[in-house]
Amino acid sequence: MGKYYNQYDDNKSVVLSKIKGIFSLPVIIGVVILIIISNSCTTIDSGSVGLKFYKWSSDSDKRGGVIGTCKGWVWYNPITQDVFEYPIYVQRKTYEPFSVNAKDASTFTMDPTIAYRLDGDRAEQVFVKYRKSLADIEDGYIRTCIYEAYRTCANRYTSDSLMANRGGFEMEVREKLEKSLSNEGFIVEEFTSQITPPNSLAQAINAKNEAVQNALKAANKVKEAEANAKIEIAKAQGEANALKIKGDGEAYYNRVVASSLNELLVRQCAIEKWDGKLPTYMAGEKGAAPIIGLK
Repeated sequence: MGKYYNQYDDNKSVVLSKIKGIFSLPVIIGVVILIIISNSCTTIDSGSVGLKFYKWSSDSDKRGGVIGTCKGWVWYNPITQDVFEYPIYVQRKTYEPFSVNAKDASTFTMDPTIAYRLDGDRAEQVFVKYRKSLADIEDGYIRTCIYEAYRTCANRYTSDSLMANRGGFEMEVREKLEKSLSNEGFIVEEFTSQITPPNSLAQAINAKNEAVQNALKAANKVKEAEANAKIEIAKAQGEANALKIKGDGEAYYNRVVASSLNELLVRQCAIEKWDGKLPTYMAGEKGAAPIIGLK
């Protein structure tokens, strides 16, 4: 029995020695270093700009604790420092519809879509001021700028003038928006919006368009009738001219023939057509004289 316990103690000692070998001080130090390295390094995409900053700092000159911008592999102290990343390629955002009032208090609905990008040279300024991601800035500051641009520009137009000058209105909105965002480090690449008028104005516009279309149809019918009438007049004039030419030709022929006739020619024509027989009965005392002499 004692021999058995001695053998067990020996095996236990061997296992413990192996465990101590595995968890020796160099191994533990290596694992700790590996953990620290994995939490002390990050990468910044080539289409982004990184900002290394202190999590806390009592130095007021450090402007929000920002150490500077960075790209590629970035090393930092995870205890006192951190790295924030901003994409500097084009971002596109479609917002839910805005409701704004025109000068005459009519309500219009605007559906804006904006394409913008962050100016990489001013990323530090944006981070220090907002300390938020672009998604949060889109839903906050940029959305407010778009609404204010719509609101202030719409107040300069009546409902009719706004619909009649939609291109000018959208240009004014974009110019105001570009100015506001550029001051904060954002560049507007595209800005489009769909303008929906109030139902009453939309119905009035549709009725006006329908009236214009009907007037155009009526005018086209008048023009068509006038064209058809001109065609008939031209045809009648052509026929009349043809008859006149024909009549003038016959009259000319008759005049020429009449002027060429004389008594001898008439007698010759009668002789050519006479069959040589005298009339059986002749009226008058002496009867009608034959057209030729019998002597």
